[in-house]
Amino acid sequence: MKMHSLLLPATALSFALAACSQPAETEKTPTASYDGEVVPESKAAEPAVPAIKPTDIPTRGGDGSPIELAALTEADVSGAKLKGELACSFAADEAAQPILHAQGDVASADPSRGIVKVGDTIEAVSANGGFDAMAKGTKFFGKGLQLRVALVGPAPGGGESPPRPATLTADRADGAQRVFAGLWRCGP
Repeated sequence: MKMHSLLLPATALSFALAACSQPAETEKTPTASYDGEVVPESKAAEPAVPAIKPTDIPTRGGDGSPIELAALTEADVSGAKLKGELACSFAADEAAQPILHAQGDVASADPSRGIVKVGDTIEAVSANGGFDAMAKGTKFFGKGLQLRVALVGPAPGGGESPPRPATLTADRADGAQRVFAGLWRCGP
């Protein structure tokens, strides 16, 4: 047999196998990550927990009027004379004034007490358990209103009391509901 006739099938077989194999690590096509950064496919396949960006949902249900929670001023908070060792607050972002502020005692079963501003009126709210229950997200109850804080991701920064992404769901007695997106900060 001639060497040429053996070389042709061996070469064809090599090309066929190469076409069916996976690309080398350096040849993999890049994909976009959740934050828009282009990363190699091998890194994109690694299990990663993306930060969840909470979203606002406008008022639904009820009598059709919107649920409006206004920003609390420092005078509103100090005027409420809330008792408790530590506080938690919910705000749209780190630079915004909170729309919910509450205080409670550490390692206590006593209710946490807080305030929200519905329109121009300061309303008192309370939650079962002390500060420890509040820090993990909780339900606050007030006159005709229930407020549910739910943590939706880890704190993006470090420090003693970093804010965590969260939602604040407001349920009004008439069946209306609105979801606010923001940050839940608990600590001194």
